[in-house]
Amino acid sequence: MPHHARGNQRIVDALLKTVPAGIVAGMTPSNYSRSLWRGLVVALGNMLVATPSLHAQAGFAAPVSRTPGAASMPGVSAARLARIDSLLDGAVTDNAIMGAVALVFRDGKVMYERAVGYADRESNRRMTSDAIFRIASQSKALTSVAILSLVEQGKLSLDDRVSRFIPAFATTTVQTTGAPSAVAAKRQVTIRDLLTHTSGASYGTDAHVAAQYRAKDLGPAAGWGWYFADKSEPICTTIDRLASLPFVQQPGEAFVYGYNTDILGCVVERVSGLALDEFFRARITAPLRMNDTYFYVPDAKRARFTTVYMSDSLRHSVRAPDGARGQGHYADGPRVSFSGGAGLVSTARDYARFLQMMLNGGVLEGARILAPRTVDVMSSNQTGTLFSTDGRGFGLGFSTVDRLGADGFRSVGSYGWGGAYGSSYAVDPKERLVIVFMMQQLPNSSDVGARFVNLVYQSLIPNAR
Repeated sequence: MPHHARGNQRIVDALLKTVPAGIVAGMTPSNYSRSLWRGLVVALGNMLVATPSLHAQAGFAAPVSRTPGAASMPGVSAARLARIDSLLDGAVTDNAIMGAVALVFRDGKVMYERAVGYADRESNRRMTSDAIFRIASQSKALTSVAILSLVEQGKLSLDDRVSRFIPAFATTTVQTTGAPSAVAAKRQVTIRDLLTHTSGASYGTDAHVAAQYRAKDLGPAAGWGWYFADKSEPICTTIDRLASLPFVQQPGEAFVYGYNTDILGCVVERVSGLALDEFFRARITAPLRMNDTYFYVPDAKRARFTTVYMSDSLRHSVRAPDGARGQGHYADGPRVSFSGGAGLVSTARDYARFLQMMLNGGVLEGARILAPRTVDVMSSNQTGTLFSTDGRGFGLGFSTVDRLGADGFRSVGSYGWGGAYGSSYAVDPKERLVIVFMMQQLPNSSDVGARFVNLVYQSLIPNAR
């Protein structure tokens, strides 16, 4: 039996409980009126089971909210787009994920938007389209844009040495796997190295350096390695300490995913004289009207903050523990450390507005954040084959698609990334698409996010309506 047909009798039984004692208040029910009502209820129950989207919207398996008529646009098959409904319903019904928000813009308009499942299952709080999520490494895109905006002002350049702004980086060391000890770096790390993750800096969880990082409250001592929200010191204090630890590759020689963008966040603070949250607010989130994007959730918006779940050994979604490797400190933490690499919370709509700015060549609704040429450089492969040899590259803050088929159905020229809690995003200039998928699951064994993107593309049919 397909997932949307499960629980037929349960649905009917639940609805039958609503059969009134009297069709009109104060009337004694007749056999005729109760029989008629029962017939209507059974028919409705069967219709809900036969129609997956109705079944989901009824709230029995996969509660949802959505934007009405979002699929009514040229070049998009509404019937094919509806396949996403079945995918999301199935993921929640099968307990692969607890909830999600899926959002697609085409030509700046909503092509698809749906909230499914639960923001917090234990309290029966349903997912809504304005739910606030921990976006982890999706924060990197905003920090990269912040750096490039300073480049546009002439306050720094891509080939500047980081030590110009953070003197502790004048003498860094490198300890590769198998090396008995650290050696001096062959050259200094540059801003370009950090944007492309080629500085050699990891998250310090590599076995041969983990103990050194742990001793300085980084790496294994920082949640999954990238976590700063529980720290009661400014980000630049942490980054100064990071400079004393060995990186795992020589600058410019390998793609190593790590603290690079957190270092850039400190650079933004040093260059601008503003805390990173203030800089974001003044230069990015306020101009773009991203009114739900913060480093820490405001008290007034806690009711919209989602709970973190995790995949268990059976690939089922269960509540994650409290603490740095679970729920985190985004609502109740010290609110002092602003991690440019993984610290933000946001909504699907907010993040889509940011991406639409990028797709528009650096501007949204009159708010110019970057020049078109800057966006082109950021979204082009700047690492050759260091990131991969299969047709994907890495620009200044994003992965890029350089060959059709290298990353699912995404077009050549598209770019994107994701976050540790299971969220992801993509910008496709050729198809004029912004794709955002938000969920909160860490660790996550579900591939629903990747399949969602594929189903977006299969819905694009020329001349379809």
